[in-house]
Amino acid sequence: MAYELYYWAGIQGRGEFVRLALEEAGVEYIDVARQPDGESAMARFLGGNAVERAPFAPPFLKAGDLVIGQTANILLYLGAHHGLASADEGGRLWAHQLQLTIADFVDEAHDTHHPIASSLYYEDQREEARARAADFVKSRMPKYLGYFERVLGKAGSGHLIGSEFTYPDLSLFQIVAGLRYAFPRAMTQLEPKHPRVVALHERVAARPRIAAYLASERRIPFNQHGIFRHYPELDSGA
Repeated sequence: MAYELYYWAGIQGRGEFVRLALEEAGVEYIDVARQPDGESAMARFLGGNAVERAPFAPPFLKAGDLVIGQTANILLYLGAHHGLASADEGGRLWAHQLQLTIADFVDEAHDTHHPIASSLYYEDQREEARARAADFVKSRMPKYLGYFERVLGKAGSGHLIGSEFTYPDLSLFQIVAGLRYAFPRAMTQLEPKHPRVVALHERVAARPRIAAYLASERRIPFNQHGIFRHYPELDSGA
């Protein structure tokens, strides 16, 4: 069975967290919106008529008869089915909890450039974005990165959960990669204070399947349409 991933074409966005898990698992999947007429197929699901339990928004994953929405929910499913989560219930819940914390981090990163409304252009909220980004760089980035640094320290294995490689490791890799693109000056200041987080990023990037994916055309480059966007005026340094 080939999974069908539904997410917007041309951006990494939240769909990238799912792509990384699918790539690491080595399973076959179709990135539907990047196929001919793919976004129309995605729209049919979002219209609510294609399935009984229609997702609210992408990303969502079609796995046989299942249609699973929300990034953390998709990863909960993939982790259990492809060895990317703990076998015990406590470990699975801990992985899900970490992923939900990452989701909060992602939302705050997005809101640095769209602090008022996603429907407005960045240029329509530039001053508000400056204020939001300044607080994000000064307070929120260190708080989130410090939390994951402590989690890694307690685990003591280079992974977030014990000695196991799990999907939150992949997601934290993506967070670091995105922040390096969006806030290079700030990350230059923050990375020496969070060596375990940086080491995890490098370790994930070197995993054979992930390294092959990052070097392939399947990996969409960061750009000014996704969650992580680089506006120099927002990158004030930590």
